Amino acid sequence: MNEQHDSRRRVRVAVVFGGRNSEHSVSLMGAGSVLAAIDRTRYDVIPVGIAPDGRWVLAPEDQSFQIEEGELPAVAGAGAELALPSGTGKLVALDPGRIPASLGEVDVVFPMLHGPFGEDGTIQGLLEMAGVRYVGSGVLASAVGMDKAYMKALLAAAGLPVGPHIVVRDREWRLDRERVIKDVEELGWPVFVKPSRAGSSQGISRASDVSELVTAVEAAREHDPKVLIEAAIEGREIECAVLESLGDEPPAASLPGEVLVDGSHEFFDFSAKYIGSDMTLRVPADIPVAVSEELRQMAVRAYEALGCEGLSRVDFFYTPSGSLIVNEINTMPGFTAMSVAPQLWAASGLTYAELVERLIQLALERPVGLR
Repeated sequence: MNEQHDSRRRVRVAVVFGGRNSEHSVSLMGAGSVLAAIDRTRYDVIPVGIAPDGRWVLAPEDQSFQIEEGELPAVAGAGAELALPSGTGKLVALDPGRIPASLGEVDVVFPMLHGPFGEDGTIQGLLEMAGVRYVGSGVLASAVGMDKAYMKALLAAAGLPVGPHIVVRDREWRLDRERVIKDVEELGWPVFVKPSRAGSSQGISRASDVSELVTAVEAAREHDPKVLIEAAIEGREIECAVLESLGDEPPAASLPGEVLVDGSHEFFDFSAKYIGSDMTLRVPADIPVAVSEELRQMAVRAYEALGCEGLSRVDFFYTPSGSLIVNEINTMPGFTAMSVAPQLWAASGLTYAELVERLIQLALERPVGLR
């Protein structure tokens, strides 16, 4: 791709959504908000869907991005198949029986993808190989941010407090289950069981005894053979969004917000996040000023420990004793206009449209290759 786009045309942005994982529909919801917010007087926009079978397609005009009559949205896969040849920056339509048609040079890709095969460094690596700028964190930060086991190890190495946990790999669960159960009992009941490499609260369960643990681990293994088991932490859920700054300024932290979940949910699960209206966000969080400032500083430290770029969201527990514990960092947080990270920045003075614009400008400013 050329280092500078042709000044005689508008910047061309490809918004990529869907993907081969259980967060396919969540990706579409965020992409719908991004597509509606992008300033079409400044940008040419190409909506690109990744079907559940992995095919890249030019999304049709009637592509649905919202839950309709209880049905989650999905990429139908009926549009023209696409390819992104290495080093050209050009999307090419591969209509059967026709000469491939170029859709033009892409200046920046906005990957609205969540979960494995998208948020985990895979599409970032593909775009690096193709020489195309993109929104968000690079390969390493995306991969580490997706894998909660390595994420916690890196956060702890940076001196940030993380909760007690164990990692259970496929072979351990199949061949040494009794030892795993003993290790979990040493954590103490209850525990939270989750796939190590998944998001949007997919596959997460609470277990209070061995029977529930076995069920919970099997549910998590439907998403990922590597499972994270965490000791339950008593505390309020406080979240902070961190945004890369233009130029040489350090990353900026939003106001913290507290996630309040309806009593019908044991924790902030997929239904509370995306289907019902069972979650509210209080911004700013009702916490002491000193705690708020400490939390924002820790959020930036977590962001920089992973080498994040663009937008990330850092989740904390604020315990009754006044301690802050980092739960996790999300390098591609939920991104509908009503998702937590955009709401945190809206309360901090940056509208959703301005946030989308900032992310595109950050990607355009960033050099291609090692940085």
